[in-house]
Amino acid sequence: MTSGEAEVTTVEEKPTRLISGPGMLLVWFYGVMVVGAVSRSAFEISTEFDRAPLAYSLSAVAGLVYAFITYTLVRGGETARRAAMVCCAAELAGVLIVGTWTIVDPSAFPDSTVWSKYGMGYIFIPVLLPLSAMYWLRKAPAQRDA
Repeated sequence: MTSGEAEVTTVEEKPTRLISGPGMLLVWFYGVMVVGAVSRSAFEISTEFDRAPLAYSLSAVAGLVYAFITYTLVRGGETARRAAMVCCAAELAGVLIVGTWTIVDPSAFPDSTVWSKYGMGYIFIPVLLPLSAMYWLRKAPAQRDA
């Protein structure tokens, strides 16, 4: 290197963590919901799918949504934060649509889903969780991915 050339070093930045503080509690709740929704739907689909295919399929979808949100929260970074925000909004829409549907037309659901009656069977965690997560994600520091 000559005296006029400057040495350029690149520093890889780690993605901003989304799971510090209250974010860790969100990851824990989402992880519990993943286990609950996936195990419930796997059992119901494998043993009695013909009884309530819509309800059991919706529970499986809920489990996949919870798993993706958990992954994005743990991964961190701006892209993951935005993806989690979109997915939480979709989750909230699903909870509100399915919750209202189960109240308006209970005959459409011979068995309950994770999102039935806005998550009443899960102490309303399914409706509170996306609201809490979207609030946290808005407050999480926005930083560009490395």
